[in-house]
Amino acid sequence: MMVIGTFLIFLLLALLILFFLKQLWTRRHLPPGPLALPLVGTFFAAGLWLREDYFRKPVKRYGNIYSLFYGHQLSILLSGFKAVKEGMTNFPEELCDRPDNAFLNDLGKGRGIIFSNGNNWKQQRRIGITSLRKLGLGKKSIEHQIEDAAQTLVEIFRQTEGQPFNPSFSVLNAVSNIICALSFGHQFSAEDEEFKKLVQALQIILKFLGNTFQVVYDLFPQLMKYLPGPHKKALASMDIMLAFAKQEIEKHKESHCLHEPQDFIDYYLLQMEKSRNDPDSTYSEENLAQCIFDFFTAGTDTTLATLMWALLLLTNHPDIQDKVQKEIEDVFGSSGSISYQDRKKLPYTNAVIHEMQRVKYILLYGIPRQSTKDVTMRGYHIPKGTIIVPDLHSVLLDPEQWETPEKFNPNHFLDKDGKFIDREEFLPFGMGLRVCVGQQLARIEVFIFLTSLLRAFSFRLPEGVKELSEEPVAKMIMHPRPYKLCAIPTQA
Repeated sequence: MMVIGTFLIFLLLALLILFFLKQLWTRRHLPPGPLALPLVGTFFAAGLWLREDYFRKPVKRYGNIYSLFYGHQLSILLSGFKAVKEGMTNFPEELCDRPDNAFLNDLGKGRGIIFSNGNNWKQQRRIGITSLRKLGLGKKSIEHQIEDAAQTLVEIFRQTEGQPFNPSFSVLNAVSNIICALSFGHQFSAEDEEFKKLVQALQIILKFLGNTFQVVYDLFPQLMKYLPGPHKKALASMDIMLAFAKQEIEKHKESHCLHEPQDFIDYYLLQMEKSRNDPDSTYSEENLAQCIFDFFTAGTDTTLATLMWALLLLTNHPDIQDKVQKEIEDVFGSSGSISYQDRKKLPYTNAVIHEMQRVKYILLYGIPRQSTKDVTMRGYHIPKGTIIVPDLHSVLLDPEQWETPEKFNPNHFLDKDGKFIDREEFLPFGMGLRVCVGQQLARIEVFIFLTSLLRAFSFRLPEGVKELSEEPVAKMIMHPRPYKLCAIPTQA
């Protein structure tokens, strides 16, 4: 028995050595990375739990382009401005697909804008961009609706009477209603039960995305379909959101106002009518419902996180907050509206907003791509079907590009004369063919909400609190830890 046991141990060691040597040989042209184990790949090497520097830490050992394996799936990480720019600009077509990901496939079924590829993606993206541009025009433009929502938020904050409160719930309702106005042409009361269900379903999905359970689902999708867990709740929430969207689509079809479109559904239904006889058309009600879901997932929690970080940073840095308020007061006084175009008159305010988005970037990394063909980058072989992760977080904290990368420093966006400067390295919305469709909407929202709030209030720490924690909750979308602040009305 002892001889057999010893033989088995040696056999196992021999097999492990052969596996290791085979891996070195077959992956000799790939970027470097940790050793991949059978079934789980580099899952354990990268770490079981997400953290803010999850994808930046391996750079110190492997460089700005490195490999990870999730199961048998190869992922290549591009870290830092130079590597991300090279990958996204030198190979725009080759690295533009979305990954064939088990959970995201079940979530999006290849429809809409975010999760689709090929002709379907091109057409859905085109109608999204065109509609957003058209909705930015006229007296009922989306910017005017953002201004109205900002004033509603000001009144809600005023009701706190300077006492400590958590602003997240009110801000979430405000930004969710902007997407409702964009998609459906109207907003909802915060007390509306259907609206509450919609927001709750969205939060369940976003909470699941990027956590350990999703990784396990992607590794063992067939098994997970038969097991209970949060993935079941997330997929059920998806059905709730699509049903809500389809209900709104039916109402629009009954209203017969397609030739005077007021919102995204109107523009999309009009495009469906125009493309009725086009055999290559992918415009359909299923794609429309998915596009609306995409607007909510991409445009609600991201803007919420951005505004929550902004309020936190302003509260922690009262000197910067005071300078912003003084600039607004000097240029506009205490009355009259401020439009997005007015940002050009407010260079310091504009710089502060950009710096907030840089130093507290709200995504753990950039949304992954997938290579459509073999590519050679920096001498490394990137096979067709590889998942490409452009780590935008590393770009915005790249020590080669930013003077004080970890510090909240508005001077990153100001020249020596105090004028605002655009920075090529500022990529919170991505770059290349998959750059965020709603980036202009997000920029308008953040600017108008913050300038409206800062004209009405000074944000201060609650009594006895020395500083709000700037440590993020590490998820796909990185929010600050829950906090309270005081909104002190400014003197008229």
